[in-house]
Amino acid sequence: MPPRVLIPLADGFEEIEAVAIIDTLRRAGVTVVTAALRADPLRVVHGAHGIDLVADTELGAQTGDFDALVLPGGMPGTKHLADDPRVLALVREMQRAGKHVAAICAAPSVLAKAGVLEGVAATSYPGFQDKLAGARVERGSRVVVAGRIVTSQGPGTALEFALELVRLLVGSDKSAELERAMIVSQPRGASVARG
Repeated sequence: MPPRVLIPLADGFEEIEAVAIIDTLRRAGVTVVTAALRADPLRVVHGAHGIDLVADTELGAQTGDFDALVLPGGMPGTKHLADDPRVLALVREMQRAGKHVAAICAAPSVLAKAGVLEGVAATSYPGFQDKLAGARVERGSRVVVAGRIVTSQGPGTALEFALELVRLLVGSDKSAELERAMIVSQPRGASVARG
């Protein structure tokens, strides 16, 4: 059975992060379930930059066991995640169960609020690094893997973050295959051509 990942989506989520993660994980054969925080019969979640997504379900209605919980960042989406007791409980539950807990951009602050970053190496969007209470902040790292907790800095690191999740959930071979297929790595000396 393929790994299963739950991604809660709150109004004001960062679209680049959410879509890059969802798409990359699905390309790897991972079952991704997106869950809207806000009750809406259509499950529409509004992104921070005017892009709407339709979630697969509402948070709390999802069933089954998940191998990972992934929180995209963005504002005010991260604030909504941090203010939702269901999300904080999920973070703690997944961490206690030894599952992967991952967050990007401002969302690692949700992990800190849930109390799972105490003494753990982590990173986040630079403007949120002071909100990682108790964490050993890795300011220069784009993606940090600390046991089963994975954090990353923001939109520009979303593909690296997603590929690291693929490596952890599916394996290094699949991650490397996707990296090549998606042209993520630049050959040595490659740059933007300006005419």
